Order: sequence, then C-alpha cells, then structure tokens
Amino acid sequence: MTHILAIDQGTTSSRAIIFDAEMTPIATAQEEFSQYFPQSGWVEHDPSDLWSTTAATCRAAIEKAGLGADDIAAIGITNQRETTLVWDRSTGQPIHNAIVWQDRRTAQVCRDLSEHADTVTAKTGLLLDPYFSGTKVKWILDHVEGARERAANGELAFGTVDTWLIWNLTGGTAHVTDATNACRTMLYDIHKGRWSSTICELLDVPMEMLPEVKDCAADFGMTRPDLFGRPIPILGVAGDQQAATLGQACFKPGMLKSTYGTGCFALLNTGDTPVASTSRLLTTIAYQLDGKPTYALEGSIFIAGAVVQWLRDGLKIIRDAKETQPLAESSDAEQPVILVPAFTGLGAPYWNADCRGAIYGLSRNSGPAELARAALESVGYQTRDLLDAMRADWAGHAGDASLRVDGGMSASDYAMQFLADIIDAPVDRPIVLETTALGVAWLAGYRAGLYPDQVGFAKKWALDRTFTPDMPATTRAKKYHQWTRAVQATLTYAEVD
Repeated sequence: MTHILAIDQGTTSSRAIIFDAEMTPIATAQEEFSQYFPQSGWVEHDPSDLWSTTAATCRAAIEKAGLGADDIAAIGITNQRETTLVWDRSTGQPIHNAIVWQDRRTAQVCRDLSEHADTVTAKTGLLLDPYFSGTKVKWILDHVEGARERAANGELAFGTVDTWLIWNLTGGTAHVTDATNACRTMLYDIHKGRWSSTICELLDVPMEMLPEVKDCAADFGMTRPDLFGRPIPILGVAGDQQAATLGQACFKPGMLKSTYGTGCFALLNTGDTPVASTSRLLTTIAYQLDGKPTYALEGSIFIAGAVVQWLRDGLKIIRDAKETQPLAESSDAEQPVILVPAFTGLGAPYWNADCRGAIYGLSRNSGPAELARAALESVGYQTRDLLDAMRADWAGHAGDASLRVDGGMSASDYAMQFLADIIDAPVDRPIVLETTALGVAWLAGYRAGLYPDQVGFAKKWALDRTFTPDMPATTRAKKYHQWTRAVQATLTYAEVD
C-alpha cells in the first residue's frame, strides 16, 4: 500500500486526489454540487450532495490512477470550515440542510449576545460572528420542531463537514472531528483543549451533540467495506486553511502562508503561544499533533481572485485571468489608480460589512490596463494590511520569514512580484500548488508510516520561484500611503446614509 487518498471537500465542489509514495499527485476527480439561497444572506447545501459527490470522486480518482483499494494506505480529509450539519444518530438523516460558512442568518443572534463577545473571544480566539458554527447550531435547534428535546436526549449529532463525511464513510460508527475544525465552531476552548461548557450554555447547545476531538493525525475510523472494496483507515483531518499551512510546511513559529483563491487567508504560526489579537485577527489552532496544539493568527481578505473575476464577468475587459498580467505590465505607471475591492465589505483588520468597492485616481487616460494593474495590486495592499496587523499583535516575531503563497492567483508573476515589493519581504511560490490536499495527504501518510515526519516533509517542500522585493523604499511608502487613504475614504463613505 503506497498511495494516499486525499478528500478536499469545498464550498462549490468535492475533489479527491491520489498521492503516490513520493507525495506527488497522480490523479484527480472533481464534481460540483448545487448551492441554495433560501433568503437574502442565507446559503445552504444539501448534506446528501456533500456525501454523494465525495464518495463518487473518491471512486473516480482511484480508478483514474489505475489502482485498487489494496493500494490505498490511508485517507486524509480537508474541508470547508464552519459549515454546520445536525443529523439523527439512529438513522443518519439530517434534520435540516447544511448551513454554509458564508450564511449570515444569525447576525441578530450575535447582536443579542454582544455583551458576551469578550468571553467568546477569550475562550475561543474568535469574534462573535455568524461566520462560525455555534450560532448556526443554535438556529437549527431553535427552528426545527422538536430538535431541542431530541438534542438534549442525545438523539442528535452535530458536526462540521469533516465529521459528516467521517460519519458516512464509517457507517455511523465514528462521531469525531479534529482540533482545527473544532476550533472554528466557536464552541471550543482553544486554551483548555476541550468543548467549552460556558459557550455551549450561552448558545443553548447540548454538549451531548458534540463530536470527540482528536489530533490532526489520528485514528478517525475505518471506511465501510462496501465503499471501496475493503476498509481503509482515515488517518488525517484538517480544515482547509490549516491543511494549506501544513502543505506549505509552515512548522516553525514566524512562518507565514497566504492562500489566494476567491478570497485570501493568511496564517502566521505562533508556536505553542495563542496570541490574543488587538487588531481583530483570529487566534486559532494551526494544527495539533501528539496532543500538542500549535497556534496561529489568521486574517481573511474577502476579495482576492474574485477581483479578477469581476474584471472578466462584470466589466468584461478581459476574457481570461491570464490577460491581466500583460495588461498590467502595459499600464501607465504615472497613473496612481487605486481599487479598493470592498464588493462585500472589508475583512481583516477592518471588519466592515457595510462599505462597498471604490476606485480612486481615475483620469481621462485611464483604461483596462490601469484597472487590471489596480486589481492585481489590491491583493498585495490587502495582504500588507494583514501582515502589519500580525506584526502589531506579535511584535518582534511576525514577518521575520518569507511569505509562502498558493492558490490560483499565486500563478500571476506580476501579482506576486508586487506583493513582495509592497510587503518588503520575499514571497515563495512552491512547485506543488495543491497545498490543501497535500497537507492532509501528509497527515494521513505520516500516521500510516508512509511519509516522513515534519523535518523530512519540510525538506521535500520544493520551491518554484522566490519573488524578491525590488521597489525603492520611498516608492513603497508613497504607494501604501495612497492605499490607506483610499481605504479610509471608502470606510468614511460607508458611514454616510
């Protein structure tokens, strides 16, 4: 048995990737599923879609690789975080659709509990926000008839997507999660390493519903024999952004990774120290091995790759994302066009959901080239905001290392060079950009004895290119000052009725 099956269950699709003994991806299968929007601000998934697409892509990937179940040593799972499911323990039937991490229906619940915000942050490292799972569970129990009584009687199970998949993979014999997913529920005390009775009581969530929390590399159960032809052990689990941190081998305190997809998530390894943020960043668990948590500061940008999609689908000035680089390179450098892509508000460190996008510095000569440049540069500016906040929170530590990048937008040389210039630090892009799946493949392979330990894995991390800062300090300071003025103007405009 020389291969690992990595499940990457995302917000819009499920994927399965087969990694060989050298941790090289050799086969991939992917299947999209429907999104449901019952009301404005509500986002749901059909739980059966999450499971059926996962099972189908696993079988397809194994077949594409020309393998059988006897070739698969173990399974690793990474997943969209915070998405919430509740199901009947005896039948395995969900009592409601999955409420997706993007869903905002519990905003009023959070406002009603605002006096407890400091308690929530102190115990969980998170903000009191609808983003996280806790208030979603409360909503389901409050709105599904009889759910509260059944939950109190131990008849219902709660889980994030990893827990739901493991339940189905094991035929209902394992109700488990890992520390990185547990810490995103807003129900988990990241300091004591257990579910918080205080927060569960605050949200009226019976602790009988909660799964057992394990390390990221652990025995999560065996798959049903009928799924793949023989039972396969599930040995690795991590939420998607933490899995990418592992895939980037960010094992040392001070190491940074930033994933550029639709949005952007930056994580800074802070070692065994849970750093309390004064900049409205999140304190979270990066990973947990051998019972020992490693902590991180996390910042999120709502719009990263999505700004390029806007150029294509909204303005229709490009037909393909690859066109942005030659356009940006041909732009007039004397035009200081700044795009603040607050299409759905601004994320960390501003956390303003009310402001909207704005463009500054337009002239009669501004055109598609200048907008393409401003779009790519906006991602660098927003990352600088996050890293400055991290440096403020962890003075003397943050930013000492290079920034490791992955995700679709990291393929843009122009965007990555500007990122290096504006943060004044090297930016490292790896050869393998499938870092999320690679992270959980390594967890499972390490647990199975197939892959090396942290030191060995870090040595196998392979660099594609380093982008070195090449911008004069005066230019950097001027450009970033223009950005901060544009952000402040955008925030000020949002305050006007």
